[in-house]
Amino acid sequence: MPSTESTNPRIDYGAFQDIVPEMGTGMAAISHALRKSGIEPDLLEMLKIRVSQLNGCAFCVQYHLNDARKLNVPAAKLDLLAAWREAGIYSAREAAALDWTERVTLLANHHIDDESHTHVSAHFSEREIAFLTTAIGQINFWNRVAAPLRFAPPIPAGS
Repeated sequence: MPSTESTNPRIDYGAFQDIVPEMGTGMAAISHALRKSGIEPDLLEMLKIRVSQLNGCAFCVQYHLNDARKLNVPAAKLDLLAAWREAGIYSAREAAALDWTERVTLLANHHIDDESHTHVSAHFSEREIAFLTTAIGQINFWNRVAAPLRFAPPIPAGS
């Protein structure tokens, strides 16, 4: 039986920002820290897209695709994120970050074992792992706001 469920926004993104301005301020502070972290901006965008794919958040997928394109992330890397393990185009560092991203995002499905931490530690310093995990937590939070409230995806002009 077809769903009668609407895809219309439940709360407009702008209205949400007006209702809870403190969240925007807090998230901006985290984003500022991530920009200063030294982790490659394109890698941070790819992990935000991957988390948003896993969580089914159309707003965040589109938002971070837009940002990744502005950073000139290769189209193939964006197109193949959902199948990154099989794609063969990601560096060892990118693959380690994407693996960590999935494990942290899907935490309810499994325990993160020492082997997983050892794998990410081979490519990232302790400081970088702290920032990666913060970025993953931040986008998971945004997904848990944007998806249930159905923020409309920010489609670029001309698309």
